[in-house]
Amino acid sequence: MTKQVKQNIAKMDTILSHIGINQDEATGSLISPIHFSTTYQHPEFGKSTGFDYTRTKNPTRTNLEEALAAIEAGQFAIATSSGMAAIVLALEIFPVGSKIVASRDLYGGSFRWFNDQQKRGIFDFTYVVTEADMLAAITPETDIVYIETPTNPLMIEVDIAKVSQKAHENGAKVIVDNTFYTPIYQQPLVLGADIVVHSATKYLAGHNDVLAGAVIVKEQDLYNQLIYNLNTTGPVLSPFDSYLVMRGLKTLALRMRQATVNANQVADFLRQHSAVKEVLYTGLGGMIAFKVHEQDKIPTLINTLKVITFAESLGGVESLITYPTTQTHADIPAEVRASYGLTDDLLRLSIGIEDANDLIDDLANALKV
Repeated sequence: MTKQVKQNIAKMDTILSHIGINQDEATGSLISPIHFSTTYQHPEFGKSTGFDYTRTKNPTRTNLEEALAAIEAGQFAIATSSGMAAIVLALEIFPVGSKIVASRDLYGGSFRWFNDQQKRGIFDFTYVVTEADMLAAITPETDIVYIETPTNPLMIEVDIAKVSQKAHENGAKVIVDNTFYTPIYQQPLVLGADIVVHSATKYLAGHNDVLAGAVIVKEQDLYNQLIYNLNTTGPVLSPFDSYLVMRGLKTLALRMRQATVNANQVADFLRQHSAVKEVLYTGLGGMIAFKVHEQDKIPTLINTLKVITFAESLGGVESLITYPTTQTHADIPAEVRASYGLTDDLLRLSIGIEDANDLIDDLANALKV
C-alpha cells in the first residue's frame, strides 16, 4: 500500500465515523434523523425554511450529500436513486451531439445506456481500451472523457491526472466512475476530473441492502445544471435510503482495508492454482477477475462454492462471484466483449470481509472439480 493511500485513509477516518453528527440542533441527535415528510410548512408568506418539497431537497439527503462531497474532496454532491441514475444525470447536462471518449471495458449497464444514446443520435461515443488509446483519441472535438478506473471487470487502470490534463487542454470535461476504488483509494476530483459518479449501492453503502448513486463536483456551474435536471426529472434518493448509505459510510475505510487484505491473499492463491489461466487484480480494493483454463467447468465451479455467493453486484461485506458473460455484461455483444479481452472464461470476484482462509478453502474446493 502506498504512502499516499495511507494518508488518504488517515484523513478519511474521522470524517466517515462522524457522518450525521451535529446535524440536528433541535434535539442533539447523534445520528442524522430520517425526515420522511415530502413537503414543508412555510413560516409565512414569502419565506421558506430552505426545504419546500423533497424531490428538490430533503434534510436527510442533504446530510448524506454533504458527507459525499467531503470524502470526495468536492464542493457539491447529489444522491440519486441508483448508480445508473447518477451516470445518466451526469451525462444529460451535456448537449445533444456531444462527442464522448469512453473506456471500452465498462459496466454492462453503462454500455447499454451508452449504446442506446448512440443509436438515437444523442451522443457520439468513441471507445478505447488502454490509457494510451484514450490519450490519442482526445481531440479538440472531444466534449467528454468518461473513465472507469479500474475498469469493470478487467481491472484496467487509467492515470486520471494525465487524461484530465489532455482533456482540459482540448476543452473537454472528465467524468470518472469511482465505484471500485472509492475515495479511500482514489479521489478523482483531486486528480483533475470534473465529475465523479458512484454506484453507492456498492462499497459506499456496503451491505447489499440499498440501491443508490452519487454525483460529486467542485464547480458551481456544473452543480447548478445537475440540480436543475435532478429537480426536473426526479431520480432522487429516498430519506430512508439516504440514512442507510450514511450508516454504511461510517465503516467504509474499515471495510475497504479488510477487503484489500483478503483480496490480496485470494489473488495470490489464484495465481498459483493450475486451473487458473490469468488473474486480474491491482492490489487495492476487493475486486478480482480471473480466467480459467476449462471454461466448460464454470457452472460446476460456481455451484460448488459454499462461502462465496453466486450473485450480481459487488462491494458488500459478503463475497460474491459473478459470471459477466451471462450476468453483468450480457447486454454487450459477444464479439464486442471478445475484442477487448472480456472472454467467456472470465469470472469476477467481489471479496468481502470474511476470514480469508475460508474464502481460499472455498475456491480451492471449487477449482478441484
